[in-house]
Amino acid sequence: MRRALPLAAAIAVLAGILAAAPALAAPSAPAFTVKRLDGSGTFDSRAVIGKQVLVVRFQASWCPVCAEEAPGIERLWQQYKARGVEVVAVQVQDTAADARRFLAAHGATYPAGLDPHLTIANRFGFKDTPYTVVINKRGEVVARLHGRADEGRIARILDPLVKPPPTRKPPARLQ
Repeated sequence: MRRALPLAAAIAVLAGILAAAPALAAPSAPAFTVKRLDGSGTFDSRAVIGKQVLVVRFQASWCPVCAEEAPGIERLWQQYKARGVEVVAVQVQDTAADARRFLAAHGATYPAGLDPHLTIANRFGFKDTPYTVVINKRGEVVARLHGRADEGRIARILDPLVKPPPTRKPPARLQ
């Protein structure tokens, strides 16, 4: 009987700790820096996280799906950049010349860099191209899209992330 009381107390304390534990947050995105293919310096994700939503598009010049979806990625960039979304392409397993040709052929104006040895891609759980990762303003990975990710699918993820907070009117007694 004496042992039952301390055990019950320990269970009650543990239950209280577990009840007070916060819900698991989305995983944090790894920071990365990539030299921009247009020669304008580097893209550093740390300059974006905390300020904007970030879409990281892992693609390759030799990937037919990437070529098919490239115009849609450009449209997303044009549509969402004024709403606080940054898009960066990471060209994987490519040469700089092939990556530049790919971007030019598809009219890509968003920042792009080269990751020929998958150094950055592997930190994001890369499996194959295309691979799209969406990171919220807090630096949390909120979506990992393996394979096809047309602009409509990405837009459905971005819309709630860039939606302005609702405006609340003060209570009538304070107006």
